[in-house]
Amino acid sequence: MSRPAEVGMQAERTSLAWRRTSLSVTVGSLVGLRVLPPQLGALGYAVSALGLAWGLDLVLTARRRYRDGARLLCARAGATRAGASVVRTALTTGVFGVGALAMVVLVALR
Repeated sequence: MSRPAEVGMQAERTSLAWRRTSLSVTVGSLVGLRVLPPQLGALGYAVSALGLAWGLDLVLTARRRYRDGARLLCARAGATRAGASVVRTALTTGVFGVGALAMVVLVALR
């Protein structure tokens, strides 16, 4: 049987996963900044700017979640405020999905 992980490592692994996600969103938005404007015009710039803002939000959320998670593991009681970040992430994902669908439709109509 393996030993249980060191206390506090769960929060660090989760924080690293959120940081990887924010890096992916930021890189994807920068690629979108290069690719989308010729196809969508000003909407391409808007979608890319929204993605960059979302990447920044994810980085800040990761920092706060790490701090709250570490505090929660040390105290072994209490709750975190994850609801607002989940709603922001869901809304942003929905906006990106609609933007991607619009791009596919516009490219297909050309």
